[in-house]
Amino acid sequence: MLLQPAFWKRPLGFLQVLQRHQQRWLPGLITATCTLGLWQAGLWRSLEQQSYNLLFQLREQMGANIALDWDDRIAVIAIDEASLKQYGRFPWSRQRYAELLDTLAIAQPAAVAFDILMVEATSDDAAFAEAVFFSSNVVLAIGNDGQGNALEIAPLIAKNASGAYLSGHVQSLPDTDGVSRQVQLYEGQLPALGIAALQVYSETLANTLNATEIVDKPPPSITTQPWAWLNWPGPVSPNRSASDDLAVYSFQAVQSGQVPPAVFQNKLVLVGVTAAGLDPVRSPYHLNPPIAGVFFHAAVIDNLLNDRFLRRPSLAWVGLLILGMGLLANSGLQPRGPYSRLWMTLGLSMLWLAIALAAFIGGWWLPLAAPVGCLWVTAAGLQIQEQKQRQQLMALFAMNVSPQMAHLIWQQKAAILKGKEIAAQELVATVLFVDIRGFTQIAEQMPSKALLIWLNRYFEVMTDCIIAHGGMVDKYIGDAIMAVFGAPFARTHSAQIGQDAIAAVAASLDMHQRLEQLNQEFAASGQPTVRFGIGIHTGALIAGTVGSRQRLNYSLFGDTVNVASRLESLTKEISKAIPYRVLITTVTQGYIKQHFSTAPFRSVVLRGRRTETLVYTVKPLDKKG
Repeated sequence: MLLQPAFWKRPLGFLQVLQRHQQRWLPGLITATCTLGLWQAGLWRSLEQQSYNLLFQLREQMGANIALDWDDRIAVIAIDEASLKQYGRFPWSRQRYAELLDTLAIAQPAAVAFDILMVEATSDDAAFAEAVFFSSNVVLAIGNDGQGNALEIAPLIAKNASGAYLSGHVQSLPDTDGVSRQVQLYEGQLPALGIAALQVYSETLANTLNATEIVDKPPPSITTQPWAWLNWPGPVSPNRSASDDLAVYSFQAVQSGQVPPAVFQNKLVLVGVTAAGLDPVRSPYHLNPPIAGVFFHAAVIDNLLNDRFLRRPSLAWVGLLILGMGLLANSGLQPRGPYSRLWMTLGLSMLWLAIALAAFIGGWWLPLAAPVGCLWVTAAGLQIQEQKQRQQLMALFAMNVSPQMAHLIWQQKAAILKGKEIAAQELVATVLFVDIRGFTQIAEQMPSKALLIWLNRYFEVMTDCIIAHGGMVDKYIGDAIMAVFGAPFARTHSAQIGQDAIAAVAASLDMHQRLEQLNQEFAASGQPTVRFGIGIHTGALIAGTVGSRQRLNYSLFGDTVNVASRLESLTKEISKAIPYRVLITTVTQGYIKQHFSTAPFRSVVLRGRRTETLVYTVKPLDKKG
């Protein structure tokens, strides 16, 4: 039973810590959750598709040491423009394909896969079926009419060549942007053309005495997954121009003897149409114009031969990745300024691009758009949140402090903000209270509009003096001004408190100088002149926001405010021979006596107190009398 309080205390304490520091993690968590939700809804799909294209293009530009080479065990016999010119428009008589198989029989390829549908019965089917039967290494294509119905091989071919060929589907389902990124490995029990070709290829090599290698059939991992992400080895050149290009030969060149038969020995040969517009497929390297569908099947076979289909992380890993990115972005970007945040976001984006590219080179396609999007959304959210906080904070302070102080308050906002409000603070500060003498009589004599203009002009000049000396106007009370020196940041050293007291007294003397100039201005325009009194006291205060949720004000409370206000009332008793109508307490006098000339005024019992308080008049050191 003794363990029970400790057991409950730990999780509750952890929750309290989380709540106290929620600004450090909550925005990032919200952004990451929204990003993951959009991922689940498929709204990142289009951008991720573009990132797929980008990663291929970047990999290709990194040079021969990084870019993939097409597997040289694959060869394509292309029904290209030259072949159509030689033999006529497509589709051709199946006799031509029978003749091709006879030509290739001399070369002894390991497999010949036709990416050509042979659905309708023709008079040449028997001849072609015979060639297929005697080759015994052929793969024929089965299509789909788009409504789920298979386009089977012509009946006579299927009957006469039965047992001598394999069939595979040639479905290529492009994404919404037209790029083929996935291959359907199995359509029910029917394998893709590439898988069927690989099976024939491996079986032929296993029974070939002069084979240089044995290729396994597709591994069990392939047979258990219906789809695979295609890892395009590289661009396709119409004519083979380098050793790393896919070997492509024109049909008419092969049949006319221009291509040595030996190039096809033990190769996996694909036969397909490459003439423009007949069987278009888009790859990351060929968006416009597209390439031919036979190259899609060549890429599938390349991936099967080298076991290099792209792998993707599971949804759970994607969730952890995006969550981590959001929290990292929030904690890393939050304490920074707008420009620093912008450059850091850009830097983190480039870093993730580099990581994604490195993973891509290693065979992993990591999400790119969603994590980077999470970064930028987090940065934008922090910027908007910061702007809102700045507006709230400046609404409390900006009109009452200097621009430098406003900037300092913003820079150190964490020290005074608690959520959306300013945390209550215990301060030791100096309060200055100034009030106009005889304001009631002046107000009775002046029209309301003229009085308001006159009073605002006075407030403007006095406020400028206070702010110029580092003070903050706390509030205007009728014709009175309450200012504080030493807020909103708590002073921790006596020297700092002393500097605030010195600044307050210096401001009070400057206010007298400025009042003389202002009175000359008022007199020249026929307006009443101003007389005032100032009370200053240094002591403990409570600072914080007060008001309703609709309107909050920053203000200070405590006996120090009351003392300063009562000292201001006593200035009525100061002799006219004393030029400065300022009274300070003993506490304030102790801080400023080395910088100003002070003289005891008298000991008084302030209203609400029982003990006497000694108060002083003050003037500059360079003044006499």
